[in-house]
Amino acid sequence: MPQPAAATPQLLRRVNAQAVLGIVRGLDVATGTELMAHTGLTRASVIAVCEDLTRRGWIRELDTPPRGPESPGTPRKGRPARRFELNSEAGYVLGIDIGAATTTAAVADLRGTVVARSSEAFRAVDIPAQERIAVVDRACRRALTAAGTHPAKVLAAGAGIAAPVDRDGNVLVTQHFWSLFDVGLRAAFKELHGWTVLLENDANLAALGERWRGSGAGVDDLVVLLAGERLGAGVMESGRLLHGRGGAAGEMGYLDLVEGVGSSDGIASLARQWSTAGGGPQAGGAASARRVFEDAAAGDPAAQQILDRISERMARVIASIASLINPEQVVIGGAVAESAGALLPRISALLPRFTATPPRVTVSPLGDSIVTMGAIRHALDYVEENALELELPTPA
Repeated sequence: MPQPAAATPQLLRRVNAQAVLGIVRGLDVATGTELMAHTGLTRASVIAVCEDLTRRGWIRELDTPPRGPESPGTPRKGRPARRFELNSEAGYVLGIDIGAATTTAAVADLRGTVVARSSEAFRAVDIPAQERIAVVDRACRRALTAAGTHPAKVLAAGAGIAAPVDRDGNVLVTQHFWSLFDVGLRAAFKELHGWTVLLENDANLAALGERWRGSGAGVDDLVVLLAGERLGAGVMESGRLLHGRGGAAGEMGYLDLVEGVGSSDGIASLARQWSTAGGGPQAGGAASARRVFEDAAAGDPAAQQILDRISERMARVIASIASLINPEQVVIGGAVAESAGALLPRISALLPRFTATPPRVTVSPLGDSIVTMGAIRHALDYVEENALELELPTPA
């Protein structure tokens, strides 16, 4: 049996630096004493690591606060504690949501605080690859300008697309719609700006975003359903994303075969279809779906019946997921989430009829920013893992 490699001084320095940087990142201000307590390192090691991270630009040392007045006869205390904070503006990450009709880019600092965003529309769904890249690039550059920064400050970009993506960032192109997103974005942005682009399925990023800052915060066995026009699921098992061989884990085409479901149409699509079929509002697009929810809230019987039908259908969908994956929680996400809260009581009541393992069902508070939030988290994970190899841009 091979023996584990011996720890080298370089490896130990890397491990210590990542540990200290991780603690500083999670605190507003960290003292040397706090870092010793959290990492188990000696004071000398903590200070040496902090001074190295300060030279690299990842953290900065704060001025020592002035001492208060001392009482007569009270012995003087030791040196004031040195204090450090994350240099959150040392660089930025991008979170990009690339849909069929629009793309949105969000700029976040190294604490994950979104400082600007910008959206652009595609003129059509089926457009040339270079045109799609140009529209995404325009959204990114406008967001960076709004944030008061520039492309050289971007350390990584997470990008979500409406197609399966495998563990290596390759797009599965076995369906024409999926192939529309295989545009060579990673290579194009590396050539244009030198950026590392982390390509991922949009529902997978939604799961990352929801677990980070949504109603599924900290839940290890989690499914997030993007439920607007078509259903797609991001699946987390034991705290890790499931991809499958080609990245198609969470694709919902199997719903064509599920009794009482029959398609992967989402909540907004169903509300619009059934409202139109019943002679209801036909304003078009998301507006008519929103109208169904508004009419149901106002007591309209026809609209309430539509929501009952949608609730039962979603209960069957979630039950099928629960039977296959057994998550602790299923989150309904995307732009439709704000309205979908009206469906939760009936969904939860119906679930025990369809599955012996009903999960907790919630709606996401992140709205239509759920994918960009997950893309930011994905980019931050990359930056945090590779911090010691990344060279921060020189301050202007």
